[in-house]
Order: sequence, then structure tokens, then C-alpha cells
Amino acid sequence: MIFGIPKELPPFKDKPEYRVGLSPMGVHELLSHGAKVYIESKAGEGAGFSDEDYEKAGGIIVYTKEEAYRRADVVLKVRRPQQEEYSYIKEGQTIMGFMHLVTARKEFIQVVAEKKITLVGYEIIQREDGRLPVVIPMSEMAGKLSVQIAGRLLESPGGGRGILLSGIPGIPPAEVIILGAGTLGCNAAKAFAGIGANVYVMDISRDKLDDLACHTSDLKVTTMFATKHNIKKLVKFADVLICAVLVPGKRSPILVTKEMVKTMRNGSVIIDFSIDQGGCSETSKLSPSGDFIYKVDNVIHFCMPNATTLVARTATHTITSSIFPYLQIMIESGLTTALKENHDLNQGIYAENGEIRKDYLS
Repeated sequence: MIFGIPKELPPFKDKPEYRVGLSPMGVHELLSHGAKVYIESKAGEGAGFSDEDYEKAGGIIVYTKEEAYRRADVVLKVRRPQQEEYSYIKEGQTIMGFMHLVTARKEFIQVVAEKKITLVGYEIIQREDGRLPVVIPMSEMAGKLSVQIAGRLLESPGGGRGILLSGIPGIPPAEVIILGAGTLGCNAAKAFAGIGANVYVMDISRDKLDDLACHTSDLKVTTMFATKHNIKKLVKFADVLICAVLVPGKRSPILVTKEMVKTMRNGSVIIDFSIDQGGCSETSKLSPSGDFIYKVDNVIHFCMPNATTLVARTATHTITSSIFPYLQIMIESGLTTALKENHDLNQGIYAENGEIRKDYLS
């Protein structure tokens, strides 16, 4: 089986994508199982992996994006192909990555149909118990990353409230509100509470809140049901609002209205990690200019769809370790058989030979 790893293009102008579809370690492991891997030159540069690293792993460096696509049976991406890549995709090819088709361009859907592409979305690969094996470690990383992002945005030079997340003796810490008690929300809660912030987590699932309470029993974390009343009440005093709501493959529900945002403190921060699926704040948006940090009613918004690219090396290792077991199955069983018979991969198919498989996209 032949894999291609093109250099990722930025989703927005002048906003680089530093992650890469597979690390050199992953390339080495694929070769040890009998695969061949072509890597576009400098594909791993942003994550700190040189062409020499890939060559030492046994990969073959090619010097055009087109060749990385054309030589491959399976293209390993981080994000779905950008418009200028459409012409490189060959008929009948399989492309894997975080596809988020619910927010994709119509032109891309047309390319998928016309070229009879099979698309596997990492974000919807799902085990029989409902767990998302690729999303979970990425969400864990995003949750921990949220503290770094929030701390910087709250600083005075950028128009933030100028407060320290942890506070100090005699000065209270920041108030952090987290919508969603899944993996991302749980890790964000532990990270913020771990440095001393006051943390409130809301969700509609009693089981998730119970699980979160067990994991944070030694920390200062308050759990509440995510009713409209509770969200409206807590948003008013939030210094940081983390949106961590995920409905696999589907658009995120709008939980924070424009009116709620207007009640927030000047210089407070909204970090919407749901933006890949449309965002769960009514004021969250994907900006064509790539300005993912902006203000609405003097509230700072962080709506970066590829936030883990800020820690690209860790992110690439995480993607590699999460997806490699499935790549091994594909090599050993054959692509068609693996996609048909492996439950997790089968759940991850957005489109098969150009035909959309998910009802919610039709």
C-alpha cells in the first residue's frame, strides 16, 4: 500500500498550519509493515521534522504536492484538502484526516463525488462503545492548551482584563466557565483548577458530570446542568468561557447567544473549541481573513479551527499514535476489507467512492 503525506496548506491566508499527517516514527512503522510512503519536501518542517528525518525513517521525499497525491493510494492529511489541492486528487483515491464536512465548501463535496473519493474523517472514527479514539487525545491536548491560550489573552496589552488566572493571596483568581464535560472540558477543568482558578463546568449529561466530579474531587470545580438559565447566569461573571461541545460530525448547538455575550465583562475571553463544527457561541465565526482572535462587544474571542497547531510537534505525535493502529489494519487486511469490516474505520467513512454515507450531510 502506498501512502502520501503532502505539506499542509493553511486554512486561512497568512495563518500557517504547522502540523503534518504523520511523524517520521509513523513512517518507519508503516514501512516495517510493508508499505511505501511519499512525503512532500518540508511537509514536517513546521512540527520540527526535517526531510532528513523522514529519509532516515525510510520515506521517499518528493518535491511537489502533486506528486505526493498522485503516487498515493491513501493520502494522510491533518485537515481536509484546500481548494488549490483539488486538482491533485486522483480518481478513486482515499483521503484521511480531520474532514469536518459539516463546514466544508460545496466545491469540495462536488470534487469528492466527481472523482469518486473515499473520505475517512478522524473526528468520526468511533468504537463500539461510542468512544472517539482519535478525537479523545486531541481533545485532551486542547483542554490542557486552553490555559496557555487564556492566560495570554487575559493580559493587558491585548485588551484583556489584566488578571492572573491563579490570583494571589488577598486577590481572587479568575472565574472560568466551561461548557461541556467531555474529554476537552474535563482536561480544561483540571488544568485551570490546578493553577487555582475558580472553575464551573456545565453539561446536559449527569453521567459526564459525575465522572468529572470523580476526576476533580481534590480540586475546586463546581458542576452544574447546562440549562439556559444556568448558562445565562454564569456567563455574566466569566473571565474565561470555554466552549467544548461536540456532536460527532454534526454542527455544534448554539448555547451562548449574542445577548449573553453583551452581558460579559469587558476584556473577558471566549475560547470556542467547537468552531470546527460551527461554534457554540452565536458570536463565534470562521473569518476568511484568518483573524481568529477578535472582539465582539469588547469580549475577546478565540476561534481558531486548528488550535493544536500551536503545539504542532505534540499534535503530530498524537495524531500518529492514534491513527497508526488503523493504518496497520489497512495494510494487513487491504484497504477495501479494512474499511468494510473494521467497525471503527467503517464509522469514520464520510464518503465511499464519492457517495456521502452520513444522513446528516444530505
